[in-house]
Amino acid sequence: MPDVTGPDHSFQSALADKEFLLPKCDDCGLFHFFPRILCPHCHGTAISWKQASGRGRVYTTTVVRRKPERGGDYNVCMIDLDEGVRMMSRVEGIAPDDVAIDMAVIAFVGEAEGVPVVLFKPAEA
Repeated sequence: MPDVTGPDHSFQSALADKEFLLPKCDDCGLFHFFPRILCPHCHGTAISWKQASGRGRVYTTTVVRRKPERGGDYNVCMIDLDEGVRMMSRVEGIAPDDVAIDMAVIAFVGEAEGVPVVLFKPAEA
């Protein structure tokens, strides 16, 4: 039976409502990602959910090559968010080969395989 009360459920529920929330420790004040019940910085258990700014920069990127009939190429990136956390995602709206390290990006809640996920697009210049 899936956990319907834990941090993963909280994160996914927010995404289903088109909200990108991040866990923030009430004890030390630092954000963390991935969602968990203990702060990885101070081991505090007082965790709140805060709206993410959505702003970040591409830390690293790679292109996954696929045949066109299997959906074509796509990128996989690590994004450093302004809140000080790093997460894996994709940059949409541009060719996978055009995604560059240190590119400014902005998050949005999209969908992958029928599930809401955090995706990114290039920030406006």
